[in-house]
Amino acid sequence: MYEIEKEKPLFAEERKKQIVAVIRDRKKVTVPFLCDFFKVSPATIRNDLAELENIKLIKRTHGGAIDLSQTGYEPSSNEKKVKNLHLKKAIAKESVKFIEDNDIIILDAGTTTIELAKLLHGYSNLTVVVNDITIAQYLENIDGVNIILIGGAIRKKQHCAVGPIASKILNELSVDKVFLGTNGFTLERGCTTPDMNQAEIKEIMVKIASKVFVLCDSSKFGNTSFSQFAPPSLIDVLITDHEVEKDYYESLTKEIPKTIIAYE
Repeated sequence: MYEIEKEKPLFAEERKKQIVAVIRDRKKVTVPFLCDFFKVSPATIRNDLAELENIKLIKRTHGGAIDLSQTGYEPSSNEKKVKNLHLKKAIAKESVKFIEDNDIIILDAGTTTIELAKLLHGYSNLTVVVNDITIAQYLENIDGVNIILIGGAIRKKQHCAVGPIASKILNELSVDKVFLGTNGFTLERGCTTPDMNQAEIKEIMVKIASKVFVLCDSSKFGNTSFSQFAPPSLIDVLITDHEVEKDYYESLTKEIPKTIIAYE
């Protein structure tokens, strides 16, 4: 359990760092708990939480805050765009090397796959299946790319289609490659996401693809979300970034031999 020297007064910046550490340790805290823990007023704690949420370190809830890595929480698509963007761009540059003329591929919804979509110039007769509205908009003006946009119920703030209509359409397709994003990855469970409907769509994408690529920046490792959609045994290629820890990379390669590190 996370502890600090309670009798020692903290400067504001030190206190905010400690608040983040406490929330990550306990996953969920209340304002009264933090007031007692740090011996400050509710107004001070609320201001601290507001500032920490603004820089995407925690998520405020009614009466407290939660860790952003909690299994049921998913940032909005716009929030995801600003996190680890340089790493996502590097992963996208490595991923595009596996795409060839005349391929039929799926780009999963997500910010890393958006970066991959931006690189799909210069191809001949490339067919891209997407359920992400933003990705479809990027691809619309690229010559040589045929777009199949999967319909269904739109997930608010995630810009993508899920549900029975999307599942039915996907189940009738077969593709060469799928490029998947993930909210969390562990060696035990593989890829996970907070939303069951999203997980179902991702599972179908895995099923209908001849080759499965997972694009996963190193911040996702060790995190588990609510619904599993791809155990390590179903992943053909895992592409991550250079910030992955050496020991974890070695463990990854035992489960997924073709684990590739992308460099900026």
